[in-house]
Amino acid sequence: MLGGGDASRPEASMSFGDHLEELRRRVFLALVVPVPLMVLLFIFGAEVRRFLCEPLLWAMRSNGIPAQLTVLSPTETMMTDLKLSLILAIVVAVPWVLWQLWQFVAPGLHRNEQRYVRLLLPGSGVLALTGVALLYWIMLPLMLNVLVGFSIPPQQVLPADSSVDATHGASAERSAPIDFIDGNPQMPRAGQLWVNTATKQLCIAVPVEGNAAQVRIASVALENPGELVPSFRLSEYLDFVLLFSAGFALAFQLPIVMLLLSWLGVVHPDMLRRHRRYALFGVVVVAALIAPGDLLSLVIVTVPLYLLYEFSIWLIVIAPPSRVSGGRVLEQFRERLRVGRTREGDVGDE
Repeated sequence: MLGGGDASRPEASMSFGDHLEELRRRVFLALVVPVPLMVLLFIFGAEVRRFLCEPLLWAMRSNGIPAQLTVLSPTETMMTDLKLSLILAIVVAVPWVLWQLWQFVAPGLHRNEQRYVRLLLPGSGVLALTGVALLYWIMLPLMLNVLVGFSIPPQQVLPADSSVDATHGASAERSAPIDFIDGNPQMPRAGQLWVNTATKQLCIAVPVEGNAAQVRIASVALENPGELVPSFRLSEYLDFVLLFSAGFALAFQLPIVMLLLSWLGVVHPDMLRRHRRYALFGVVVVAALIAPGDLLSLVIVTVPLYLLYEFSIWLIVIAPPSRVSGGRVLEQFRERLRVGRTREGDVGDE
């Protein structure tokens, strides 16, 4: 159960009116950061959008299709950037908002109660960031690579015309109407056609009206012929990413929830160790609901979720209520590390 430690409170007391004034001041300070941050993120909305879209673009390039997203309305891009800036501003400003809330609540808490909050809030933030980072850099690219592959019709590969032998290859290449280039030419001529093999696009240099010395590049995506044409909408993909990010941030709160339950006496380490098989089964069920459906995605989601369960057991052992209220959690952690190093040294000596 919670409790123990120094139960002293600040000597100064505040009236109800003072509390309201302090609350008003903290709310104002909490809003100081999110509002200008939203404006700043909206200014750099294209970079933020490109960063979030990179896993899907990588999956499209890996599957040999043009890395392009579809916009279906004139306002979709602007509204998407506005929504992203609002959501990301709130997420980034959460530490500042929680700090203002803490400054308002802390004077009314015992010192041992403050230690509980100081352990839970930073730990929750670190776990949420870990979950989102794991999703973005590892899970999301692998899952999208599999999902995009389901939407692509098979390539039609035919034998090439071999009437021109190798000795005439150079002249044949010069007479070819379309060049194959890994990128775009530095100075294309007006009317020049080429295939950008990096982006899988057919490109043409179009003269700029009113300026004969410049050309602009127009392109058409090269799709595999078939009954399916993969085209992914910008807003729907970003909603997918935001939903998954929120889900992983919440799923990675499992150690915090288990720690709270242990403080309340609901669970204990021995019980969690005995029920590992049931925990693994539950994790697989949750992963099956989250993952797209292929075996690789199921494994990718299952492994970190089960590791969180094991981390919860370790955390409960390291941070029981008596040590948290007494401020001795770090001392216990250092002691366990020191014992582990000593055992490794003894084994090495043997």
